[in-house]
Amino acid sequence: MALRYYLMDVFTDRMFGGNPLAVVPEAPSLSTETMQSIARELNLSETVFVFSPERGGLKKIRIFTPRSELPFAGHPTVGTAILLAELGLAPQPEGECRIVLEEGVGPVPVALRMRQGRPEFAQLTAAQLPEFRAPSLARETISAMLSLETADLHPGPLEPIAASCGVPFFFVPLRDRAAVGRASLDRTVWQKELAGQWAEHVLVYALEGELPGSDLRGRMFAPAAGIAEDPATGGAAVALAGYLARQRSETSGTFRWTLEQGFEMGRPSLLYLEAEKRAGEIIAVRVGGQAVVIGEGTLRIE
Repeated sequence: MALRYYLMDVFTDRMFGGNPLAVVPEAPSLSTETMQSIARELNLSETVFVFSPERGGLKKIRIFTPRSELPFAGHPTVGTAILLAELGLAPQPEGECRIVLEEGVGPVPVALRMRQGRPEFAQLTAAQLPEFRAPSLARETISAMLSLETADLHPGPLEPIAASCGVPFFFVPLRDRAAVGRASLDRTVWQKELAGQWAEHVLVYALEGELPGSDLRGRMFAPAAGIAEDPATGGAAVALAGYLARQRSETSGTFRWTLEQGFEMGRPSLLYLEAEKRAGEIIAVRVGGQAVVIGEGTLRIE
């Protein structure tokens, strides 16, 4: 069986930046084991398999890391939506159009911005609102896990917290961008203190960007998923947007941030975060960005 796939870089407007992604746009009836084997063979952060819809969406997608299947992820959703539009498998009106991708968390709405028949931007709205849990780790343990000093942690009011919009992450605010750059996950401490917990993927961030217009700098470590460091993590970004909006004093409004990620890896990524708050409650969280197709190939599946 010949299985066509495309390679993309997501959350960037140029090749060799952003987060790499493989997408199989027309997947036959592959077993879960075969899809997992393909994802492990390609060894990218995620590989997406596209199927006919089951619940009225444009397409159903399944997302795999090299080690496991995910119910939701940001850069696979954004990248797949842009690829489907590139291939003519999604509406292509000038301006904005909306599609729905069916994922493990449920239907995920995606707004596509088209220009001269080409997709230039995609923004997803998380199917699940953020869920928050207080961490059980002491600040000294957290800093040791990140190979940092306790003074490198944010002094407040931001605090470490676990949050999820479908995939849980452990968020650690740091003092500044330099501390983000110095962070290095100590696998021994992580294995003892966080592995196997509800939120075992770690995202560190600072309220400081490098580029004009950027608001945040982040890095994400996910050894449990077979990812030493991820260049861009949309599934974490939506949960982070919810937490940052929750911390604001305004009871209502739409809040936006630009997050830099992957810079320390040589794969600069820009993620555009958005959260809506009404009467003190988070009612929607979104993340958007650009993506480019950089290649295609054929897998021979027997």
